Amino acid sequence: MATKVLTLVGSLRNGSTNRQLAEATVENAPEGVEISVYAGLENIPFYNEDNDVEGQVPEAAAQLRAAVADADALLLVSPEYNGTMPAVLKNAIDWLSRPFGASVTKDLPAAVIGTAFGQYGGVWAQDEARKALGIAGAKVIEEIKIAIPNSVVRFAETHPKDDAEVAEQVATMLKDIRKVAEAN
Repeated sequence: MATKVLTLVGSLRNGSTNRQLAEATVENAPEGVEISVYAGLENIPFYNEDNDVEGQVPEAAAQLRAAVADADALLLVSPEYNGTMPAVLKNAIDWLSRPFGASVTKDLPAAVIGTAFGQYGGVWAQDEARKALGIAGAKVIEEIKIAIPNSVVRFAETHPKDDAEVAEQVATMLKDIRKVAEAN
């Protein structure tokens, strides 16, 4: 049986290099790993505890929770906006972290990767996402780190799925996620 990895992309822009990096995970998934890239983060309202009541949870947030509950692992692909993760990823984590103590992220293996225009590849955003996921109860795989710098230049003419170095990094990362998920 394949390990199901749900991928959340922090950039809403269709042509973003982080969306392309998520596509590279689909294209380079090793045998035994099934990747699905979640669509619809932009439809989830900002977290408001007043709306997080049984029978009143917004449909978009309920769909996200259901998708994560069905996954064996979670992968966040994050750009870096002003030194941190995008609001859409933080909002998703906020919805996923509730209800306190019984969230769908509790003990779920999770990893964060990304690419950014800057020279460090978005490491600050990735660190912030790992921190938030850990606080939300996920089993963050700290050893998994893919931060690709200078994305606009590096991927100007080559899609990340066709970049040999990226393809190898992604395949190795997914094998590591599968090992953790199988042991979980």
